[in-house]
Amino acid sequence: MSGAVLLALVAGAVVGIALGALGGGGSVLAVPALIYLLDFDAAAATTASLVIVALTSATALYAHARDGHVRWRTGALVAAAGVVPAALGGAAAAKLPDAVLTGAFAVIAAVVAAGMLRSGGEPVERVRGPGATAGTGAGLGALTGVLGVGGGFLVVPALTRTIGLGIRAAVGTGLLVITVNSIAALATRSGTAHGLEWGLIAPFAGAAVLGAWDGKRLADQVGSGALRTAFAWSLAAVAAVMAADAVGAL
Repeated sequence: MSGAVLLALVAGAVVGIALGALGGGGSVLAVPALIYLLDFDAAAATTASLVIVALTSATALYAHARDGHVRWRTGALVAAAGVVPAALGGAAAAKLPDAVLTGAFAVIAAVVAAGMLRSGGEPVERVRGPGATAGTGAGLGALTGVLGVGGGFLVVPALTRTIGLGIRAAVGTGLLVITVNSIAALATRSGTAHGLEWGLIAPFAGAAVLGAWDGKRLADQVGSGALRTAFAWSLAAVAAVMAADAVGAL
């Protein structure tokens, strides 16, 4: 087994655990791993990330749905509102320089890390109207398309704060949104798939799918609060590295 394949397996397992435990965060770790560990450029990394996250989130979605933690009607509305923005964002991303993509990714990661560290306890589940739900979905879809992320590191906070789901329902429902958004964004990038390193993407995705099951069990044992804090600090470190890289490339 080559060193690159081993790195892909380890990184994939971490991405899967994050998605399974937190309902998001897979792509915000997958993109830096693909760039810095496996030597993908930013455009290829964002496309490969969508493949990995779509497969992994669909697997994790099944596990959460089995436990009754998916609000299908709310998730379908959020996902449907994000399909067109995700497709348009995916088309636009192909024309952006790598430094711009990396810098934008770093800013979003830093903002989300700060928000996760400030977040309080479990909110009371009280779903708001379809307007707020559709608006949230459109914004998440656009970010998915441009940055090559499933949107999970944004969708869970959005589902709790903007829409009013409880944290467990937000994690499960967010996986539905991530899956749909990732597939929609991939549809606009299909022409670039032939140039990807599938020999590295396949083991990465396979390890991520297996890790998603372990992440679900880990969340049940440890609790989402401790996992969210640990993830937020990791995300802040990733944001710092990517910001420095983007500035250096300008």
